[in-house]
Amino acid sequence: MISWNLTKMPQKIHKRQIISKILKWLPEKEAIILYGARQVGKTYILYWLRNYLQNQKKQVYYLDLENRNYLNLLNQGVGSLEKLLLEQGFNFKKKVFVLIDEIQYLENPTNFIKLICDHYENIKLIVSGSSTFEMRKKFEKSLVGRVITFEIFGLSFEEFLKFKKYQKGAKQVLTKIKEQELKDLFAEFTIYGSYPRVALINDRQKKEQYLWQIINTYLKKDIRDLAEIKEIEKFNKLLEILASQSGQLLNIEELANTCHLAKQTVQNYLFVLENTFVIKLVQPFFRNLRSELFKTPKIYFYDSGLAHLLWLKIISPEVLGEIFETAVFSELVKKFNKAFIYFWRTKDKKEIDFILKNKNEILPIEVKVNFASFSKRHISYFLKKYNLQKYFCVGFRGEKQNNKNLIFPWELI
Repeated sequence: MISWNLTKMPQKIHKRQIISKILKWLPEKEAIILYGARQVGKTYILYWLRNYLQNQKKQVYYLDLENRNYLNLLNQGVGSLEKLLLEQGFNFKKKVFVLIDEIQYLENPTNFIKLICDHYENIKLIVSGSSTFEMRKKFEKSLVGRVITFEIFGLSFEEFLKFKKYQKGAKQVLTKIKEQELKDLFAEFTIYGSYPRVALINDRQKKEQYLWQIINTYLKKDIRDLAEIKEIEKFNKLLEILASQSGQLLNIEELANTCHLAKQTVQNYLFVLENTFVIKLVQPFFRNLRSELFKTPKIYFYDSGLAHLLWLKIISPEVLGEIFETAVFSELVKKFNKAFIYFWRTKDKKEIDFILKNKNEILPIEVKVNFASFSKRHISYFLKKYNLQKYFCVGFRGEKQNNKNLIFPWELI
């Protein structure tokens, strides 16, 4: 009997919020695909699902394709997986849940998933991938209708609190002591970012060291190798400049001149970074879609810790405005959907940091480190223009003065 399925399981695996959505799709025939950046917790979600299914007395098998034995076996075709499962004693008369980590390493993952979905009705695939860029190169449209996808990000602040074993409580009105505790924790969350492993490390020097490891192995090596980037120093410089501009308007021509790269090359690098979950280009909000397509987007990093370290080369103990705004953007992505997030800016430079557009609701959101620096002038103009009443200013320091429109980041709903 083959004994490769011996992955060591951590003693404590936190249930991520996305898992509740995934569980609803376990009975369905579609293969489940989890994708997101490295180190955001996809593997641990698979571990959690494996434990859950085993506790439900289901047949479940886990394969990590970073293990060459598994990769070589599955590259031989679906028949090899079938033989492996039979050798392990699985009964195909009942459903077998097969969990595959890093599916993009397969030579032809599209064909593999398609064959399983079409010809093995009692094999339920749950797979992960670290890059839509690489998966797009290997995946084809033939999977439409055969898969359901879930995008995995770093921790939300609510998840971060659970990782820190902190009980926030359900009350909206907090004592000053509780409020300060949450401020201190959100400061840590902003400064060091939302990677699960970073949250679990208590020593601040070790946190910074781990972030450097992600930068040097994932951003500057894995992505570079994945996209076959030749101008390494220029690519690294572009990363650092983008980090310093998180939350600002994207100026491709200026980036090209600064990094001594062709505009098309910069655009290609931005495409790669966006599809490897490093950055997001946020589009401006307009009623007229034609106008929107020709307006300049804003650049945001998904992780405030990475942006912080790439920009300053050292972790600042202070919550800086740019990094705070990046952290709030990251929270909005996790609470809502990145496709619902816009910003607003007029030619005469009236600007609102975020416009949340969900179905028929439009919600303007300003972000200020200190509530005292918030001015309602631009918000008022926007509210009048679009006949709205509701808005938020997300802040961190200062007094809210019983203004229900002024909220802390953990009060976003």
